[in-house]
Amino acid sequence: MISARFVLAGLLLATAVAAQADPLPKVAEASNMTIIGHSDLNGAGKGGEGLALRQYPDGRRILFLAHESTPMCVSIVDVTKPEDPKVVTQIPVDGKTVRCNSLGLSGTTLAVAHQTDKPGQPGAGMDVYDVADPAQPRKLSHFDTSGPHSRGVHYLWYAEGPYAYLSTGAKDFNSHNQLDDQFLMIVDLSDPAHPKETGRWWLPGTRVGDKEPPPPRVHPFDAGIRMHTPTIAAGEPNRVYVGWIDGGWVILDTTDKAHPKQIAHSSWQSQDVGFAHTVLAIPSRHLAIQTEEATSEKCKDWPKRDWVWDISNEKEPVVLSVMPPPADFDALCKAGGRFGAHNIHQNRPDATAAHLTKTVVGSFFNGGVRAYSIADPHAPVEIGYLVDAAPPGNASHTIQINDVYVDEHGLIYANDRLTGGLDIIRYTGSVPLE
Repeated sequence: MISARFVLAGLLLATAVAAQADPLPKVAEASNMTIIGHSDLNGAGKGGEGLALRQYPDGRRILFLAHESTPMCVSIVDVTKPEDPKVVTQIPVDGKTVRCNSLGLSGTTLAVAHQTDKPGQPGAGMDVYDVADPAQPRKLSHFDTSGPHSRGVHYLWYAEGPYAYLSTGAKDFNSHNQLDDQFLMIVDLSDPAHPKETGRWWLPGTRVGDKEPPPPRVHPFDAGIRMHTPTIAAGEPNRVYVGWIDGGWVILDTTDKAHPKQIAHSSWQSQDVGFAHTVLAIPSRHLAIQTEEATSEKCKDWPKRDWVWDISNEKEPVVLSVMPPPADFDALCKAGGRFGAHNIHQNRPDATAAHLTKTVVGSFFNGGVRAYSIADPHAPVEIGYLVDAAPPGNASHTIQINDVYVDEHGLIYANDRLTGGLDIIRYTGSVPLE
């Protein structure tokens, strides 16, 4: 028999251990950045590309983090004390063939992407939660986008409501090439318990039945002529800026949500060798930042970079410049895993988000977190970076920073794609993040 004293002592020890902050990871190299807080996400790892932050009326600051793949779907983390982030709760994936990867938050309604490994598998679509109590997320609905040719939702934008913008397949969408399976679907979440499709748009020629011919495929790294990331700039609710992977990127007019219209389509195969990922408009400066995604190890698909575009004439965007490579570019290419551009801070229209107009903060896989001044959009300058040492268990033997979010105080939240968890980083440079 176990004594009551032993049980009590064990509970006290467990409480004491739980109260300890996760140790800060080692840093391989850094300039003007330092890690101040870290969470190993209860060992779940596999951080995706969906971060959202909300401050609740009681003062708590809660970070919502999508996981790239199993076993977890979402981690909900209390970051009120950034030096000591604590996992509040976690939502596991629905099944072994489902990944969540992306999420969006509007008020206390959380939308979470669900993509399956292969077309035709169950669970594809979007889950919607009430997170008024972040410790007890309450599932309101599942919006089904499964189908014989659909893997469901890879990425979504949901920020001010009532509309969510999904990169998804659908039951009735059949593409000429199976890699071109995801397009824009706009979903009305006015009643989050009963989501309804409002409209859709795809790149002409990709869908069976289009009058336009299928688009050409001209480079060896074919990742699909399909949608990736939609963004909406604050104050411009009727413009959606979309990275279309090997289809370049587009600007859409969504004044009529049922019938989006193309305004511009730039760079057919991206500026480099495909995978146009994210387009972030900065309307006050008539600029857009376009990212690409490195998808191969050791720079096999280089170049994958971040670009600055002039969108003064939104019908005819013009390239101004590209972010400069790091000084140790060759070493990063040889280090292992992916190196190159991926996600950037997206200026979400939230009180807890930084709204950067002269700075770009991005994730670069084994290149860590990197910040650039675009005060002169013709000549971007790197102003800070931080590269974690390889976390234990990372198969690439490097850090693989996947996503970033900058809050209104300038703190940077960054997650690793494999086992490295969540870093909270303070920028210390003399050039402000603004």
